[in-house]
Amino acid sequence: MKILICFPPLNSEKGWPTLGQNRQFQYFKEPTYIYPVVPAQAATLLKESGFEVQWLDCIAEGISYDSFLEIIKKEKPDLVAMEVKTPVVNQEWQIINDLKKLRTTSYELRTVLFGDHVTALPEESFKNSKVDFVLTGGDYDFLLLNLCNVLKEAKLSIINYQLSSKLESGIWYWENGEAKSTGQFQLNHDLNTLPFIDRDLTKWKLYAYKNGNYRRRPGTYIMSGRDCWWGKCRFCSWTTLYPQFRSRSVKNVLDEIEYLVNNYSIKEIMDDTGTFPVGGWLEEFCKGIIERKLNKKINFDCNMRFGAVDYEMYKLMRKAGFRFLLFGIESANQNTLDRIDKNLKVENIIQSCKDARRAGLYPHITIMFGYPWESYEDAKKTLDLGRWLLKKDYAYTMQATVVIPYPGTPLFQECKDKDLLMSYDWSYYDMKNPVMKLNFNSEELSKLVQGMYSVSFNPEFILRKIISIREIDDIKYFGRAFLKVIGHIIDFRKKSKWVDEKKSR
Repeated sequence: MKILICFPPLNSEKGWPTLGQNRQFQYFKEPTYIYPVVPAQAATLLKESGFEVQWLDCIAEGISYDSFLEIIKKEKPDLVAMEVKTPVVNQEWQIINDLKKLRTTSYELRTVLFGDHVTALPEESFKNSKVDFVLTGGDYDFLLLNLCNVLKEAKLSIINYQLSSKLESGIWYWENGEAKSTGQFQLNHDLNTLPFIDRDLTKWKLYAYKNGNYRRRPGTYIMSGRDCWWGKCRFCSWTTLYPQFRSRSVKNVLDEIEYLVNNYSIKEIMDDTGTFPVGGWLEEFCKGIIERKLNKKINFDCNMRFGAVDYEMYKLMRKAGFRFLLFGIESANQNTLDRIDKNLKVENIIQSCKDARRAGLYPHITIMFGYPWESYEDAKKTLDLGRWLLKKDYAYTMQATVVIPYPGTPLFQECKDKDLLMSYDWSYYDMKNPVMKLNFNSEELSKLVQGMYSVSFNPEFILRKIISIREIDDIKYFGRAFLKVIGHIIDFRKKSKWVDEKKSR
């Protein structure tokens, strides 16, 4: 049985889609490829279970749509599995329908979708495409293995009632012309049982260089947990996938890092757990990194929450080789932080940034504009705080976007209940244009986002960056970052016809 795990071509004049391993979908003018950990884990599990597995990332490999279809015709996979995000779900429905046209009397191709959008709205894909299966929840690596085992037992024939009882909870399928579910997905799988990802099978080098987070290359991603131990932010699409937090053991994670360093000469690792484990887990991890002398070989990056650790822990993290910490500010207005259930005080933002920088770490801040309850003056406070943190070097780098209420999130439900959504056309949900009604016009919103990126041209910001240069890797890193900044400014300078039509609402 041959399984193809793929990211199909998704053509758009907006740029390169960040589809894999991403909580908030964006297009980038400069290509950015994020290593998709859970799909790669799925590929590894299947291979180790005796299945023939192929990995095809048409986005990262630059494969055209016609070439993609030719590959399918040639390889004839029994099952094609694809991750889907809200802004491209319409395209993936069409792709599935096109794939179904390749069927012959001797060749039956089946398709599988997984990801946060289909977890929130599983039946929608059955109504709009000829998809065969939808996997809900975040443990779709385990679910895909279970599905393939059942299909193998059925010899790829239609799953009957007896075989459907062997499917794990969270799988949707056709039965007598109707979409059926095996029930609510369960996050009861032991993450420590997962084999280390087969990086060669999943073409790790495609993602090792074109990623703005890396100062040293080649780099790669791991995940110590699924997904965020806070897990309540009302805007985050991955709360749909992971309503509860689990982490791997410290030893298991350290063993994987050592394996990556020894076998692939990795120089920087980004742990993409929604929020990296803290407390005793983090202390044990840092000490383990130091004991194994891995801190002499790699830089380590992770997602972190403001106020989650103190200055002393930041110092230990720095000693352990941590470099880049990604923090979500989201807003500088306490009312907004409370409404999105961020569990954060504005004053914690400033203090955490200062403490991290004083310890020698590099905070990266993410900011969103376009909350429907904020005035322009409210949003301007966020702009002012973000620019101040960057100019004073309390924050090192940043990312700014338009806030999007993804299906399945509490924010989406609130907007739906209060008639705050301007469109249900999912193609607009890409963090470039507002889909929620605003208290000010869209041109001002775009200028706010541009205002964050334009801090890169501020003399004080530039001077501090020059002073911080220690080696050639720093210069290369700034050069790559500058190109991405230019791309982001161009992105938000362009007017959207759709926004122009809607701004009177």
